[in-house]
Amino acid sequence: MKSRPTPPRHAIDISEEDGVRCLHFGSDWIQGAMRVARPWSLLLEYTRDMMAGLLLREAPRWPRNVLLIGLGAGSLAKFLYRNFPDCRITVVEINPQVEFVARQYFRLPDDPLRLQVEIACGADYLESTKRRFDLILSDGFGADGRPGMLDTPGFYQACRSHLNDDGLFCVNLLREKGFARSVERIAEAFSGQILLLPECASGNTIVFGRAAQAVEVSFADLETRAQTLRQQTRLDLRPLLRRLRQAAADGAETLAF
Repeated sequence: MKSRPTPPRHAIDISEEDGVRCLHFGSDWIQGAMRVARPWSLLLEYTRDMMAGLLLREAPRWPRNVLLIGLGAGSLAKFLYRNFPDCRITVVEINPQVEFVARQYFRLPDDPLRLQVEIACGADYLESTKRRFDLILSDGFGADGRPGMLDTPGFYQACRSHLNDDGLFCVNLLREKGFARSVERIAEAFSGQILLLPECASGNTIVFGRAAQAVEVSFADLETRAQTLRQQTRLDLRPLLRRLRQAAADGAETLAF
């Protein structure tokens, strides 16, 4: 493992209103949010979209090994920790202050056997580890809203190389200048085997890439899986499925990539 990077020099602020606590990196832009009464739920739409992989692969034994790049308020880590007790979660976060804030103010569990936090650059971590994962989730941004090294051909290629055969990669992108080129880089790294989810109201777009095993599942089966997921975790991905159907080619009954 490389030496720990110099943490970013930006303010970390917390705001709270109407029972919702938000994380900011020195600006009004929300880096994470938690409903205080339901700290395990996924409050922001884009975080719910990032869990679409739970429909694309079959439960109950998937995922068993998850890598999260970027901690923020810990929303994704907390959701997986609560609802998938057999899942080992590794979070890579470049700024140790973010980990402290997530534990102090956003109820990130302290259980290193199931939820391990590594202070490192996500790109450097992938260079130094030999581990493979079922699911890699990338949601890392600086105070300027840019992902830096987490939006390069080398990073996306490294993510693919660290997936198991049935693994999925998922990244949160912002619809702004450079978005199209980011999608091109992901497509190149994953040999065109990617899925763009419909844009969120916030302007976030989630992109999936897959490893060797193709994704091919009917919308009927996706609906059934979404119902089961909702019963088990309270996460309702049916609104996402409606958006996917609207965006699909006319008459398409199967989602495949």
